[in-house]
Amino acid sequence: MQKTISVINLNAIKNNALKVRKLCKGRKLYAVVKADAYGHGAEIVSAYIEDIVDGFCVAIVDEGASLRIAGISKPILVFTPPLDEEDVLRAKSYKLTVTVNSVKTAQLIKDLPCHVKVNTGMNRLGCNVNELPEILSALPPDSVKGVYSHFYAPHDITARDKQFDVFSTAVGLVKKINPKATAHISASGGILAGDKYLLDGARAGILLYGYTPYDCGQKFQPALKVYARRTQVTPFIGGGVGYNTAEEKYDKLCAYRCGYADGFFRTVPLGEKTLCMDAFLKKDGGEYECVMDNAEEYAKRCGTISYEVLTNATHRSEKFYVR
Repeated sequence: MQKTISVINLNAIKNNALKVRKLCKGRKLYAVVKADAYGHGAEIVSAYIEDIVDGFCVAIVDEGASLRIAGISKPILVFTPPLDEEDVLRAKSYKLTVTVNSVKTAQLIKDLPCHVKVNTGMNRLGCNVNELPEILSALPPDSVKGVYSHFYAPHDITARDKQFDVFSTAVGLVKKINPKATAHISASGGILAGDKYLLDGARAGILLYGYTPYDCGQKFQPALKVYARRTQVTPFIGGGVGYNTAEEKYDKLCAYRCGYADGFFRTVPLGEKTLCMDAFLKKDGGEYECVMDNAEEYAKRCGTISYEVLTNATHRSEKFYVR
């Protein structure tokens, strides 16, 4: 096999989900499986934990459609608001719940089930609180299934509480038209911040896959390991190490089939020097080399975060699942 090999521990994801379920203390729990479940395989991951969670969240309609085709039956919330009539028709066809962020979107979706997204300080998506009354008046009350927002700095209690106060006002407005609407502002970081921020439900993303968005003293089990296969052992004849001039004399170099086109960072060595597009070199090694078993540690080497590493590392990979 020429692809990299991703070994995904489904039991680790399930145990992480059960741990988050306890932290939510009876509130609704939505599993965030956007970006192919952060690289872990959205359809298989979702099926494995569907009995634990109350619903799923994805980024775009296509991701929701893929889950429905795979047999997922629980509610699926699409974070990105519909941008045109085609998005609305596809969401309706696959029985997806859409996000409303404006009067225009409210008019576009008509009577589709929706959650209203409120901007409380992240300034990414969502309406301002003063826009809510007009938006709600454009929606059938029964179609408003929820209201949500997102903490931009869940580790910062001052910023968090300021956002929470704004969101509480929005929740009051939505509950007036539909008392059963689900209010949720906490993603993984908010879940770790405490019960106060859970409201009716919460969304777990990175926690499911074994990592925390900030140091909180809690541990979750990483679920993904990526391996590269050795393609050749080359006697060193001088010259270069890939696209780099050799600075030492090697006896041999082992080439492994994994490079920056596979989602790894060119300037962060997996062996000797920088990565090629499709390979890297090591002084020695076995037939298979583990190139990542902890996304947080690799992310620190790259100057980024585990989220980016996870969503990149399985781009050109064959997934194997451990149950």
